[in-house]
Amino acid sequence: MRSVHLGSPALLKSTVRLLLSAGRPLVPPAARLLVPAALLMLPPTLPAQEWPPPEEAYFDWTDLQFTPEEYAARRHQLLERIRARGGGVMLVPSGSGVTHGATFRQADGFNYLTGLELPGSVLVLDADGNRVSLFLPARDPRFENPDRRNDFPGRPLGDDPVMRERSGLADLRPVGELEPLLDRWSGDGTTVWIDAGGPGEVEAPSPGLAGELGASATALLALSGRQPPLVLANAFETMARIRMVKSPAEIAALSRAANATVGAIRHAASAVRPGVDERTLEGEFEAACKRTGSQRPAFSSIVKSGPNSLWPWRVLAAQYDRRNRSMDAGDLVIFDVGCEVDYYVSDVGRTFPVGGSFSPRQREVLEMITDVADSVIAGVRPGVTLVELKQLALRVIPEAERRHMQTGSFYGHHLGLSVGDPALVDVPLQAGMVFTVEPWYYNHEEEIAVFVEDMVLVTRDGARVLTEDLPRSPEALARMVGS
Repeated sequence: MRSVHLGSPALLKSTVRLLLSAGRPLVPPAARLLVPAALLMLPPTLPAQEWPPPEEAYFDWTDLQFTPEEYAARRHQLLERIRARGGGVMLVPSGSGVTHGATFRQADGFNYLTGLELPGSVLVLDADGNRVSLFLPARDPRFENPDRRNDFPGRPLGDDPVMRERSGLADLRPVGELEPLLDRWSGDGTTVWIDAGGPGEVEAPSPGLAGELGASATALLALSGRQPPLVLANAFETMARIRMVKSPAEIAALSRAANATVGAIRHAASAVRPGVDERTLEGEFEAACKRTGSQRPAFSSIVKSGPNSLWPWRVLAAQYDRRNRSMDAGDLVIFDVGCEVDYYVSDVGRTFPVGGSFSPRQREVLEMITDVADSVIAGVRPGVTLVELKQLALRVIPEAERRHMQTGSFYGHHLGLSVGDPALVDVPLQAGMVFTVEPWYYNHEEEIAVFVEDMVLVTRDGARVLTEDLPRSPEALARMVGS
């Protein structure tokens, strides 16, 4: 039976009266006795709609992930380090907030120092004056559209009466007031620090005709073109030294992301069987992550099998539809995946036998790279560098297999707000650092690729594997397939 929407109570009343007054009653006699009482229960009109709709308050839908004191401590540490390097001011731009339909994600540096999801803003850390200022729009431009007030009710940002108290930032200024300061710094030779995204001298980025720029690169491009020129300095190393060491609250966030990923890999492994394609497994993994509270993948999930497994993700990502191979019995399928929970990320890898069991040679290779990973993890402790861990790994890899191993500057990368958190490979490890241990094996001659990746936390006397609940032995991995 198809339902009919009768609209407002007034329209419903008139419709019922019409039915009752029809020459041939359309309502059964018994039901007609109930209609007058029903009419009395209906409100005379709909409640009046508030117009214009009320504005959105900034903190109705977002809040700081950590305490204001933790963000303030990060800013204080950064100010001290800038002073130790000669002083000046540091600019930390936010993301534009324009998402084209995707969920907004704040730029890492701005997020790390403020915890705020503000578009078009700049945090200024004045090391010479020991002052922190936030330049931001009075209102959120994304919430403004005079032609669609019902959809865009408006949202105060700088004008929000509780912004200072809740953010822990006392000095809030209109973003337009930053331009005269830039002119002043150009004239008096103040050093302006900005994170250029990597070590080395500051150079103006060149996106070309088809390039894309992030928040810091966009700001750097604008700063580089000013006249008279600004004295620009690279704050990458300064930021990296702070961000490499995670606070207890950050470690807890990374552990939540790791646990979500471990559970999601277990779930996706149960769907591994001949005939299933790689994209289906990606979907199983990502759906399981979201069911445990993950907002989004940490990066585009990499699930690759058979011949696809022999190539790095950069090669596989070069074509639109390459990463969707159907798997066969005897194949190995590699998961290189992660999720993001409250801005903090995971990155975990395992290799599974599609048919439910490893061949003797596949097992041999898996055990070999697992031994390499275990040796690296056993060598992790404060004072050791990632370069030294690489040398340790090379000593354990059988000489005949070395040419098949991926050996970069070290076996892994730091994790935090991104899977490529800022890091300095020659800096000795400290308690609180979190990075991956991930020996890769690509053997094109035998067509075998194997991968194991774990998240490792440096402790005061060694290391703790944040992903230790996910098995790595051939027997345990085989049991997870199709279970």
